[in-house]
Amino acid sequence: MVIGFLAAVYLIRYLSRNIIPDPQLITNAALYSLIAGVVGARIFYVVHYWEQFRGDPLSMFAIWEGGLELLGGVLLAVSVIFIYLRYHRLPIRVYLDILGIALVLALAFGRIGCFMNGCCFGKPTKLPWAVRFPYGSLAYRSQVNANPKRNRPEPQLNIPPEFFGYADKKGAWHSDLKPYEYLTDEQKEQIDNGLYRGLAVHPTQLYSSGFAVLWCFVLFLFWRRYQPGVSRRAGAGARTKNMFCARPGCTFAMMFILYGSTRFFLEFVRDDNPFVYWGLTISQNISIAMVVLGSMMMFVFSSMGPPKASRTKK
Repeated sequence: MVIGFLAAVYLIRYLSRNIIPDPQLITNAALYSLIAGVVGARIFYVVHYWEQFRGDPLSMFAIWEGGLELLGGVLLAVSVIFIYLRYHRLPIRVYLDILGIALVLALAFGRIGCFMNGCCFGKPTKLPWAVRFPYGSLAYRSQVNANPKRNRPEPQLNIPPEFFGYADKKGAWHSDLKPYEYLTDEQKEQIDNGLYRGLAVHPTQLYSSGFAVLWCFVLFLFWRRYQPGVSRRAGAGARTKNMFCARPGCTFAMMFILYGSTRFFLEFVRDDNPFVYWGLTISQNISIAMVVLGSMMMFVFSSMGPPKASRTKK
């Protein structure tokens, strides 16, 4: 996340070097969006998986143990950025276009973090690029347990009952999967190389990261079309004026459409989120809303004139 944030800030400052009078303003906006993104992602995760925190409410603050929902972070971060730009009386559409490009770049790095953490995992597959997560990982725990919320009444990987249930160092009994160090040598061999290895799954985190890199490049080209000075040929201004969706704010709207549609279809190969409404996951429902909202913003921004000049609040 930190690497993604630094990359996004660098890209923001680079793209805004000839547009924004004070680059520090956009850097501050990025910092506030990072904080809001982490808070929003955690809130969304806690609400989504409230049953995990019902017995220990303080654990909802333990973000170092994992548990962030990207969509919640995006929604809160965008809201905070909008308020910040409004407060400083800055041309919101111009800034949002640049932030939209940087946001998907940050996402590319953030999803690599998801891959390393083992969250946001995919369904089992036999594709040659499938990956196996280790014993005790989120993917493994999902595979050895039934999941009625995903219409899965039986485990995907059947392991013997002796792999469950253990007493910790304080003597407390847990019915969960045994920690790896509690297994016998024979059980460890079965887990590492035998019948009870984790099933290979889609590396959906890397799919998301790859699409984010692609969308960053596409959004940059989309945004660059209507920037002053891009083309100095005679009549370029008139052609730009009539170009499809060549208005400030359209790049940000396009980001909603691209990310929402990609996330919607990636959910079909993910295996972590429960089905909630109309046989779809909550992320798919939000993705549909993002595509609709992005399309509406695209229509509105395309019909608007150029923004007013920046006025920094003193």
